[in-house]
Amino acid sequence: MRGWVAYLACFIGVCGHASSEFVAKLAATPGPEFSVWRFMIGGLGLLIATRFWPGARDLITPIKQDWRRILPLACLGMSMGQLFFHWALDYASIIQVATMVTAMPIIVIGVDWLINRTPISAPKLISGFGAFIGVLLLLTDGYLDAFDITGDAFVGTVMAFGCAIIGAFYLVLVRPAVIDHGAVRMTAYTFVLGFFFLYLVVGFAWGIWVDPLTLFDKRPEQIVGIFTIGIWNTTIAMILWLAGLSFAPDLVRANYMFFLKPVIAAFLAIAIIGDSLSLMQGLAIFAILFCVGMEYVWTDRAAKAAARRAKA
Repeated sequence: MRGWVAYLACFIGVCGHASSEFVAKLAATPGPEFSVWRFMIGGLGLLIATRFWPGARDLITPIKQDWRRILPLACLGMSMGQLFFHWALDYASIIQVATMVTAMPIIVIGVDWLINRTPISAPKLISGFGAFIGVLLLLTDGYLDAFDITGDAFVGTVMAFGCAIIGAFYLVLVRPAVIDHGAVRMTAYTFVLGFFFLYLVVGFAWGIWVDPLTLFDKRPEQIVGIFTIGIWNTTIAMILWLAGLSFAPDLVRANYMFFLKPVIAAFLAIAIIGDSLSLMQGLAIFAILFCVGMEYVWTDRAAKAAARRAKA
C-alpha cells in the first residue's frame, strides 16, 4: 500500500469515527439501546472481516490461551466506553461529545505513564495542558459563574469524558494483546464479546432487552441509523483506520489525523442537522487541535535535529 493511500485510509476511517455522533443523533434511539445495536451489527461485520483478513481467521486458539486478558478488555474497555459515548449523546450536543472524546489520545499519554512509566516529553506535557484548558471551556461553555452541575449538557460532557478515560485505559492495556493477536482480530473480539456484555447490562439496568427480530419494526430513520453505525462507523471505518495505521510510513502522523474528528463532527452537525457552535466550543476545538499540532511539529523538528547531529 502506497503512503498516500495509507493516509487516505486513515482519513476515511477518521471520517467514520467523526460521523458516529451524527448517525447516533439521526437515529433517534436511546443511547444505551443504540450501543447494543452497534455492537451487534458491528461485531457481526468484523467477524465476517476476520474471514478475509490475513492471519485473523483463527478465533478459537487465542480465546483458549488468553481469555483472562481478552474478556476483561472486551467487556470493561471498549464496551463500557461506547455505552458512555452513546448515552452522553442523549444529553449533550454532537460537538460537545465529539470534542471531549477527541481528548482521548492526550489522556493516553498520562495513562501510559501511570501503567508503563513511559516518559512524558515537554511537548506532550504542554499539549496536554492546552487540551485541558479546552476541556474546561467545553464543560463550562466559558461561563464559570453559570456552572450548573445539574444541566443536561454538563451530564453529557462528563459521560463523554468518562468515555475518553475508559478508552484511554483500553488503548494502553490492549496494546500487548494487539501485538499478540492482531488488530483486526482483537477488535472483532472486543465487539463480539462486548455485545453479550452490553446486552445484559442494558437489559438489567434499563429494562431494554434488544430483540434482533424487532429491527425492521422500527422507524425508517432508526433502521438506517442502526445499519449505518454498525456497517460504516464500526466495521468499515475500523478496518480502514487499522489498515491505514498498519501501512502508513509515519505512524504518529497518521494517528494525529484522529484530532480532525471534532472539526468533521462539527461540520456535519452544523451543515446537515442545523446544530450550533458557540464561541467557547469553537475555542475548545481550536485549543485541542492547536496544542496537538504544536506537539507534532515540535517533536518532528526535535527528531530531525537529533538525526542531523548524529550524522555530523
